[in-house]
Amino acid sequence: MALLIIPIICFVIPLAATQTCQTPDDFVTATSPGHVIIGGLFAIHEKMLSSEDYPRRPEIQKCVGFEISIFIQTLAMIHSIEMINNSTLLSGIKLGYEIYDTCTEVTVAMAAALRFLSKFNSSREIVEFKCDYSSYMPRVKAVIGAGYSEITMAVSRVLNLQLMPQVSYESTAEILSDKIRFPSFLRTVPSDFYQTKAMANLIQKSGWNWIGIIATDDDYGRLALSTFAVQTTANNVCIAFKEILPAFLSDDTIEVRINETLDKIIAEAQVNVIVVFLRQFHVFNLFSKAIERNINKIWIASDNWSTATKITTIPNVKRIGKVVGFTFRRGNMSSFRSFLQNLHIFPSDNNKALNEYASLLSACAYVKDSDLSQCISNHSQETLAYKADKDIERNFSLRNDFLWDYTEPGFVHSVQLAVLALAYAIRDLCQACDCQNPNAFQPWEKIQSKCSKECSPGQMKKTTRSQHICCYECVNCPENHYSNQTDMDHCLLCNNETQWAPVRSTACFEKEVEYLNWNDSFAILLLALSLLGILFVLAIGIIFTRNLNTPVVKSSGGLPICFVILLCHFLNFASTGVFIGEPQDFTCKTRQTLFGVSFTLCISCILVKSLKILLAFSFDPKLQNFLKCLYKPIPIIFTCTGIQVVICTIWLIFAAPAVEENVSLPRVIILECEEGSILAFGTMLGYIAILAFICFIFAFKGRKLPENYNEAKFITFGMLIYFIAWITFVPVYATTFGKYLPAVEIIVILISNYGILCCTFFPKCYVILYKQETNTKSAFLKMIYSYSSHSASSLATSHVSLDSTSSNITAANPSTGGKPAAWQESKDLQPQAFAHMCRENATSISKISPRKRISSI
Repeated sequence: MALLIIPIICFVIPLAATQTCQTPDDFVTATSPGHVIIGGLFAIHEKMLSSEDYPRRPEIQKCVGFEISIFIQTLAMIHSIEMINNSTLLSGIKLGYEIYDTCTEVTVAMAAALRFLSKFNSSREIVEFKCDYSSYMPRVKAVIGAGYSEITMAVSRVLNLQLMPQVSYESTAEILSDKIRFPSFLRTVPSDFYQTKAMANLIQKSGWNWIGIIATDDDYGRLALSTFAVQTTANNVCIAFKEILPAFLSDDTIEVRINETLDKIIAEAQVNVIVVFLRQFHVFNLFSKAIERNINKIWIASDNWSTATKITTIPNVKRIGKVVGFTFRRGNMSSFRSFLQNLHIFPSDNNKALNEYASLLSACAYVKDSDLSQCISNHSQETLAYKADKDIERNFSLRNDFLWDYTEPGFVHSVQLAVLALAYAIRDLCQACDCQNPNAFQPWEKIQSKCSKECSPGQMKKTTRSQHICCYECVNCPENHYSNQTDMDHCLLCNNETQWAPVRSTACFEKEVEYLNWNDSFAILLLALSLLGILFVLAIGIIFTRNLNTPVVKSSGGLPICFVILLCHFLNFASTGVFIGEPQDFTCKTRQTLFGVSFTLCISCILVKSLKILLAFSFDPKLQNFLKCLYKPIPIIFTCTGIQVVICTIWLIFAAPAVEENVSLPRVIILECEEGSILAFGTMLGYIAILAFICFIFAFKGRKLPENYNEAKFITFGMLIYFIAWITFVPVYATTFGKYLPAVEIIVILISNYGILCCTFFPKCYVILYKQETNTKSAFLKMIYSYSSHSASSLATSHVSLDSTSSNITAANPSTGGKPAAWQESKDLQPQAFAHMCRENATSISKISPRKRISSI
């Protein structure tokens, strides 16, 4: 890169940027040749001077008030173009630029827009009039700028004639989003709608409800004020006053209006929060005067000035109070910082802004860094004469951090994005044509060209290339998210409770309500098993009724107890139907209660039968006396069942089961019964388990009774089946999820019910139907006698063994000299006692026992 060329000969020159425009080329601020030219609009000077109150001649006047921050934005555009030219993004294609200073005036910006529209390969002053500009070839292919919304709107109206793309880096007016009025306008910053909404939320969350607003009298200020007023009303915030300042510094009334605004702030002493929609030079003047008048408030800053170094370096600026503001997104600034630090070696040819900055640095060479900005501002307000010499380059290098300190990262990043967006659009266009030929494409074609293909509904944008938000890839919306428009920044979330959406969905769908339905194949299978069980119950009842007076039926407790047990089985099988179908509050409360009470009644009756069997065939007098006291059939049944009724009643009163919608699954809503209280549910099942365990113990003790009529053995098997089923139920029920959860309990009910039914009644039915010879009174008495005789023989044998053992003990101890008399006496009585017991047992067994046991059974 060539060095900044400064003439050695000393002479006095006026600054070019402060001269009146003499020729059209004097109007250009910075240019660089290239295959594709991009225009730029920057308000490098803050106002345009005029020798009269209003223009009397149609001429462009000189501009004054060098704006360092805007000059830095101009350098950001130049640097971004240079970076692209030095990269492989546009291989073999060079971007050029033509940058104009708008002087913060719409008139000057419109003049620059006319030059952008001038025809290619002809004089820059020729703009052809056509009815159709589709084939018209202007010299400039796109425009970056302007910064201020009012200037941007005016320029956009002219550029719309040829649909020339215009990308703004700072204009945030909401109206610019209207594609009907501004079809070729684009921007790299969000509109004021989002900023004003954020401001209103900030104020509302902070508890402030009495505020003031200051805005500029232009499209930016008025539109921002209008949008913000709507937002504050929605957030219950009241506006105490609205002050409007002239938009341009060239307006002579601006100082008066600033003083009047400060008077209003002082008068409204209760207003401590002021929202400011102003440009930087307005805020600079406003705060400078506010400091003089000791005004201390909370200032809500717009993105236009919230990070401006020009504001933060005002002397004693902290005296104005607190400033809370919003700013734009930042990017990687390391490359740009390096560019600023080496600016003194960048060619200044065809760059009037850079030359003016170098001249101002030379004029302020001996000023301290803290005063350099003010010095530049003061010297740029008038025509400055100075001696150009070789020390300018040295001033550059000595002040190389000054520009970085005044850099506003948000605005610089926005300029970089604008350049990159155009570069990617040009790259896409140049893939189909030779862009080294300036006539390769028309500007309006770039509006249809993007860095990335648009994302279709069902997708969202995901930035892939560093900070370049214009370049992205399209990713599918994840499950339960959707997008219904093209190029959406993010997918919208469905209502997870009632809606769902598949991957890459364009809409949300209502979740289907599911439950164990009657027409479900698995439910039909369970119902069939329940109906089969009911048929078994009815068949057993018929068999027992027709054989009512047989020993097998009588030994089962008679028809009443058998029918009660069969009724319980019938209710248990029937209760499974309440678990199927759409859950209702009634069915949720009924199903567990019906099963719990009926199953408890069944187990209670079987418990009575177990006690009776043990009592009938027990030969231990002590155990017999205990069982006789315990054996009270009706009280036992009513007490055991009543306890379960109390448990279920308390459950229904304090934590009744109810219908619940389970929305945790992604695509369906499970309609299920929520048990209300797991403790109550567990207590109900636990109580049944306790009764079953007691029944199991009694039955197990009577497992060796007469084989043909041994119910105890089968009751033991039935209880074992019950325990296995319900022990398995607990972990399965706890881990099962979805509409088939009720089916788990149905299966366990069927298994335990079938197990007890089969073990209790099927052996008796087999004897009744296929062993009729053993189902007679004589066969029954013979079996009882045989069992009693065998029991007596066993008892006698045990006594003989006992006596033999005692004799052995005596023989082993012939000398009893040291023993008490009681020992000798008891030893002598042992044979007599054994003989008496054998006789009594034989008599009892042969005469009394069969009759008593038959009657008791």
